[in-house]
Amino acid sequence: MDELHETPEVFQSRHDYYTRYPNRWARVREPLREAMGEVLGVMILILFGTGVDCQVVLSSAQGVASSQKGEYLSINIGWACGASLGVWVSGGISGGHNNPVVTLCLALFRGFPWKKVPIYWLSQLFGAWLGALLVYANYFHAIDIFEGGKGVRTLGTASLFSTYAAKYMPSANTFFDEFLGAFILLLVVFAISDKRNGPPPPGLVPLVIFILILGIGAAFGFQTGYAINPARDLGPRLMTAMVGYGHEVFNYRNQYWLWTPILGSFCGGITACFIYDIFIFIGDESFINAPSASARRHFAHAKASERPMAPAGFEPDHVV
Repeated sequence: MDELHETPEVFQSRHDYYTRYPNRWARVREPLREAMGEVLGVMILILFGTGVDCQVVLSSAQGVASSQKGEYLSINIGWACGASLGVWVSGGISGGHNNPVVTLCLALFRGFPWKKVPIYWLSQLFGAWLGALLVYANYFHAIDIFEGGKGVRTLGTASLFSTYAAKYMPSANTFFDEFLGAFILLLVVFAISDKRNGPPPPGLVPLVIFILILGIGAAFGFQTGYAINPARDLGPRLMTAMVGYGHEVFNYRNQYWLWTPILGSFCGGITACFIYDIFIFIGDESFINAPSASARRHFAHAKASERPMAPAGFEPDHVV
């Protein structure tokens, strides 16, 4: 009993309360959580992806390793791990977009707030740049040996961080290669985030992402490096330009970086989502299912979504 003659149970029920901001930092952190979720998610993607690129390729040089550490399948698995774990890191906070194409498609077709799109894009780009910088800091001595001299930097090792097409491919083919990869990615992402299409349980969505990226890499990876994510290519490309690779990383094949990994990915992703919504999706979030004039007169509408935080599939701890 206290001086108010309240038992501990009564005191707690009357005076204890929940606050989202137990201290000053919690209040500062709140508006940063979604952006930092995207930064960390993409950073994880790039750490595993460019890290396995460096390990497999650089270990083939004498003086770096006694034998090559991995093969092409290792690269596929490394990128798949990065993609799935990146979604796991950011899924419950930001929705686990980790890709500007995903963010744009959710804004176009699922009602994701347009005001958040620039924030997500900048966060994804920064996360990719940061992840690539950390991998470069870890492997730059091995890069010196592989290149044949301290500070020597060529596109041969720049390709460990960003994508560069096979020499035999014409420009239209490189565009289509990235278009096709992004088409597959977004088609599956929209399918697994559709409540009425047998989505996986929330905890298994990263596993689906692992299988998806592994499959894309194994089937379509070697010609253009399957960027299928503008931030995944542009962030590391900016990093390589800053650490000594120079303007060649942007001048390669007449600004290849713009019209293949960026425009090809956006076009492929948007096309996939448009096709999915035309033929499969029945929720009212998509403009494809906007009620006609006759339906509006009767106050009729399509069903609302039951899972707005695609593609990660985790239940959000806040309202978008």
